[in-house]
Amino acid sequence: MNNNDLVAKLWKLCDNLRDGGVSYQNYVNELASLLFLKMCEETGQEDDLLPIGYRWADLKAKLGQEQHQFYRNMLVQLGADDHAIVRAIFQNVNTTITQPAQLTELVDNMDKLEWFDGDSGKSRDDFGDMYEGLLQKNANETKSGAGQYFTPRSLISTIIKVMQPQPREVIQDPAAGTAGFLIEADKYIKSQTNDLDALDDNDQEFQMTKAFVGLELVPETRRLALMNCLLHDIEGDAKEGAIRLGNTLGSAGESLPQANVILTNPPFGSAASTNITRTFVHPTGNKQLCFMQHIYDALEPGGRAAVVIPDNVLFEGGKGTDIRRDLMDKCNLHTILRLPTGIFYAAGVKTNVLFFQKGTPENKNQDKGCTKETWVFDMRTNMNTFGKRRPLTAKHFEAFINVYGADKNGLSAREEGVYETLGNIFAEGEDSVENVIENARFRKFSRDYIRDHKGDSLDISWLKDLEAISAENLPEPEVLAGEAMAELTEAMSEIYQLMQALGANDEAEGQKQLLEESFGLAEKPEAV
Repeated sequence: MNNNDLVAKLWKLCDNLRDGGVSYQNYVNELASLLFLKMCEETGQEDDLLPIGYRWADLKAKLGQEQHQFYRNMLVQLGADDHAIVRAIFQNVNTTITQPAQLTELVDNMDKLEWFDGDSGKSRDDFGDMYEGLLQKNANETKSGAGQYFTPRSLISTIIKVMQPQPREVIQDPAAGTAGFLIEADKYIKSQTNDLDALDDNDQEFQMTKAFVGLELVPETRRLALMNCLLHDIEGDAKEGAIRLGNTLGSAGESLPQANVILTNPPFGSAASTNITRTFVHPTGNKQLCFMQHIYDALEPGGRAAVVIPDNVLFEGGKGTDIRRDLMDKCNLHTILRLPTGIFYAAGVKTNVLFFQKGTPENKNQDKGCTKETWVFDMRTNMNTFGKRRPLTAKHFEAFINVYGADKNGLSAREEGVYETLGNIFAEGEDSVENVIENARFRKFSRDYIRDHKGDSLDISWLKDLEAISAENLPEPEVLAGEAMAELTEAMSEIYQLMQALGANDEAEGQKQLLEESFGLAEKPEAV
């Protein structure tokens, strides 16, 4: 049975959990624990990873209340296991299954699935791919709040293709989530090295234990990420695994090793946050702007990064302008990809990918005037709005990959152009555009232009928006509503920070409290 079939069947098995009060958000958590135990049995790794007496066969041998109690105790025991990664995966994990019969049914049905494809067993990578399928399934489930900013796999794959991670490079994701970027980077390197067999023993060891490092703030998400990495043969540090637990905008971020490559999609939202406890050169309450500073500071000289960021990072004034100038001084910001709308589950969020290299090709230690020109590829204007009914695929990125070029640092010879791409919207009654530079989707802008004409804003657009009015091309209602909500949230955040800057702290807090009460976010006073 192939992985897609197994993912569908595993998800189907959880239907009975819903009837027992288990939410969609807990589906993957429940499946993850059981899938890990089953994976150890199928791949013959129980002796390496699991203590005697706490394995799949031990769980399967029990029934009903005895099995349920054993499973609860099993999770506690594995959460205190001697193996550091197993301990991290199961630490503080509890089951939300309250009915013993449901656990028995789930274990029995999982055991009956055809885990083999023909005569061959499944490898750790096979289980890893299956696990990623479950994470994607969970993110696609509208009733689940999980994964509202889940980075589309087609976008991750595109970023990896142009960034071309190499063996022996330290690859970092300071907002790791479920480790999608690191897993895809590992797959790329394996595809270029005959599944690492082309590397010597030392390099193979480096790839498994030191090449990938991520940081994740949320313990539950870190657990999913650790399991994802382990299933893909990425063990990471012996004490913490490949994904550390902590706050990138605090002391944990400062302890991350310098990286040759940083690939990340930091959390959205620009409201001032108590999580920002590090001292940055340009202090700000905007989390993405703080992440940007971390990224270009954490790069080794000559290192490269690809970062998914929302529009406000491109144009926010004040400290935002200072940080963009600092970025363009210290790094060669060679490419910006303006992404289509509707690709994230948080409706209305408009995003971009910034591609840059620290220093210059001539001097990787240069820290002034590194950006000479920036190329912008517009995949948003006059493009379809994507979503569940119109998914974004790898084919939509082919034109961008072609013009980006073969050089991972954006140094390939480039020409302005690309007049049509998959997903184009044309003016009513037309099926093409005139091939004039004003209609090109890929254009070059000098550093002087960005400074003198844009005031160091990177919100660069030039295509005439056709404002297509056909029902087919209009964004879905929830996307339009989401865009309006996102703009209002951004405006309120800026007003709040302005009031604080003006010294009106009490008034700002009062207005914030009113908003929280309106949205049901304020803590309710305890009953006397």
